[in-house]
Amino acid sequence: MKGGPDKLAQLYDLRFAGRREYRNHVWRILCEDFFSRFIPENSKILDLGAGWGEFINNIAATEKYAMDMNGMAKNFIADGVTWFHQDCSEKWPLAEGFLDVVFTSNFFEHLPDKASVERTVAEAYRCLKEGGILICMGPNIKFVPGAYWDFWDHQVPLTESSCSEVLRMNGFVVARCLERFLPFSMSTGRTPPAFMVKSYLRLPILWSFLGKQFLVIGRKDSHAAGRVAS
Repeated sequence: MKGGPDKLAQLYDLRFAGRREYRNHVWRILCEDFFSRFIPENSKILDLGAGWGEFINNIAATEKYAMDMNGMAKNFIADGVTWFHQDCSEKWPLAEGFLDVVFTSNFFEHLPDKASVERTVAEAYRCLKEGGILICMGPNIKFVPGAYWDFWDHQVPLTESSCSEVLRMNGFVVARCLERFLPFSMSTGRTPPAFMVKSYLRLPILWSFLGKQFLVIGRKDSHAAGRVAS
């Protein structure tokens, strides 16, 4: 993004000011009630585009890593989380096959172009061990066509299909692909109470009506690359 880390910090502050406590509470629920089922507590996990650290601070794991271009984000990352301040499309400072899980939420659409997305996915594949997973969540352009561009730093429009395709192109098996998962955004609009978030996660039928973000999970499996499970 033009303007670099300082501009990112400004955008984060404008967008999320006054909602950090609420967002952290919601992410605690998301981690405990949903994402923990995919992430064993003995995992080595990287949060890609960690933002204010709401996911990586709340997920249970043995070793935690966070990466973001916004240097201010480091101030919100919990003690014990290793911080990488770098361009995610460049080589990561991790050995091949080191990680169990890479997680990214509402991040790929902020990269400058599709080539950057693909280089990032390739790095995730390199750093994941065999059987490791890449969990991707983001706004689905099919369901938020105009509102997608309300965010100044949205640059790459994605759907569950295009996200799945770039994962498969880089060696992943798509283990789960949902076109509708969470509502569009926690940075604008209503802030439902915590019990409603819990209820929403327990009632997938609601996702079909309210979900505007996709969820795609890719697995590193060199023997079965190319298969897709719905």
